[in-house]
Amino acid sequence: MIKMFASDLDGTLLNALHEADGTIRRAIRELTEAGLHVVPATGRSTLPIGEHGFTGLALDACCSNGSIVRDSHGEVLRTWTIDSQITEELLKEFPDICFDCSTPDGMFSSGSFEMHQAGFKKDSPIKRIVMRGMRARGGYHEEQYFDQSIGDILRHDVCKINCRVTSPELERDLKAYLAERSDRVVNAPFDPVMFEITDVACNKGESVAWLASYYGIAEDEVAVYGDGGNDIAMLKRFRHSYATKNASDAAKAAASATIGSCMVHAVPKHMLATMRKQNSRTVIE
Repeated sequence: MIKMFASDLDGTLLNALHEADGTIRRAIRELTEAGLHVVPATGRSTLPIGEHGFTGLALDACCSNGSIVRDSHGEVLRTWTIDSQITEELLKEFPDICFDCSTPDGMFSSGSFEMHQAGFKKDSPIKRIVMRGMRARGGYHEEQYFDQSIGDILRHDVCKINCRVTSPELERDLKAYLAERSDRVVNAPFDPVMFEITDVACNKGESVAWLASYYGIAEDEVAVYGDGGNDIAMLKRFRHSYATKNASDAAKAAASATIGSCMVHAVPKHMLATMRKQNSRTVIE
């Protein structure tokens, strides 16, 4: 019996506009009122998860690629932090990159707002329009602090480091740096144009499994959903794993099955169908 549904947000649980619309909210409410757990497992550094269209819904969340686990009140239950030595080295070795450092206290960036925005130039015009609309609706992430010194950043527990690199040379050098430290950190971006760096022991699958154990739920009682590179470890870990039709080939290969597209609410529909099938089986028994 599935007792916990853990899902990536963008391209998976959310609709094509990257928001939780009425259909999604109604599905989540029906699931949670039935006593089931619905857990966003996201690369976003949500603070709290009540943003992004989920206001009023009691949801735990595995944020920042699983490196920050929060309960339904926004309180931190568990973190996986990056070694401060690695964080300091990155900031010193690559001063021309704007590193967005996700912490339980917020997002602290080593560069300016202009440096941060420059990284989005690789995105398609359509994606830039969608992202701009998402930010205007307040659904991007918590307040972000720019132009932070190394000392300012190291005062916090850095759990995930994001960046977008526009220079091919810098991108090559950063990949080489991370490859040399692959025993300590991992880069698992949802999109190849990004870097999403966490401690090597951290991924969405690890944090979802930890949260399930926290509630006394076995891994066989968890269903997970994803579409991108940062979902692969989670999709591989759980027996009940589903990729959306719009997912990457790698995500589909990692999942046990492929369902419909996020554009037609495939994930909330699949969650509800799973619950109703379980309920009907229980009535028959």
